[in-house]
Amino acid sequence: MPTALIVVDAQQGFHDPYWGRRDNPAGEEHIAALITAWRRHGEPIVFVRHDSVHPDSPLHPSSPGNAFLEVVHGEPDLLVVKSVNSCFYGEPDLDAWLRARGVDRVAICGFTTNHCCETTARMAGNLGYEVQFVLDATVTYDRRDLDGAIIPAETIRRVSAASLQDEFADVVDTATLVGARGAR
Repeated sequence: MPTALIVVDAQQGFHDPYWGRRDNPAGEEHIAALITAWRRHGEPIVFVRHDSVHPDSPLHPSSPGNAFLEVVHGEPDLLVVKSVNSCFYGEPDLDAWLRARGVDRVAICGFTTNHCCETTARMAGNLGYEVQFVLDATVTYDRRDLDGAIIPAETIRRVSAASLQDEFADVVDTATLVGARGAR
């Protein structure tokens, strides 16, 4: 059964200091390894680009930050453009594209762990897809809680993984998925 790799918002704008301190310095390396493994085995690859509607955002279409990172290499089988968190609310219709190809399993990686990646995983699970959430190929940033205290990105990552596991997704790592493709 083919698994579609969904590379979420791996854009230059996420290297902007605007976002604050991030986790997972190896995130981009893992994203690149997944893209290479998927390409080697001819499985479908979806790149998703966030086109922010906010003119001052590093992800606005007029900003250089809207471009993909260098690790997002080659042409995807599908490019989805969105302006909200879920990749399933972009153009063209991701769900329709996957179903037309008989794909019922997706692997999700990219930016940010707790926003667009997690939202996409939850929606994919609700739509009936088998979801592999590639935690070490996602990146997130510190956030402030309602009292103004900093929640470290590493804590946010752990909470996202715990929230997804067993209900919406199988939380996996890059080595496992790349290794599984090497065994075929």
